[in-house]
Amino acid sequence: MVNFSTLILSSEESGPGGLFDIGATLPLVGIQFLLLMVVLNVILYSPLLTVIEERKELAEASNLTNQYEQELSSVRKEAQLEIINSQKIHQEILEIEVNISQKYIDNLLDTITKDLTDKKVIAFNSLDRIVASLCDEIENTLKI
Repeated sequence: MVNFSTLILSSEESGPGGLFDIGATLPLVGIQFLLLMVVLNVILYSPLLTVIEERKELAEASNLTNQYEQELSSVRKEAQLEIINSQKIHQEILEIEVNISQKYIDNLLDTITKDLTDKKVIAFNSLDRIVASLCDEIENTLKI
């Protein structure tokens, strides 16, 4: 406390140039401060703010790129799943159509086989009759 009172007592104005002497130096210091502020703004702060803005824009662009890549990846996965699903569906449809076609062909072959068997039986029966009649004719000619 003693030091504080000594400081106050020694700061009393004892002529010109005291503690709050407003002379030519105060405006000169103000002008120097403003000039230094303008110079620092032009030399240091503006490029620094420009770099900060560029980095900010780059970070935003990077975030957007990552977001779009993730969306693209998810869309690709969905498209791949759709392709796989439609391939399965088309494979099932193809199997059904092949089964139907196979059944139709089997039925057609059975019908043709039955028809050929019936014709074969008819042909054998008619050949048996012809052979029997030829045998009878040969016997009759041999008996005569």
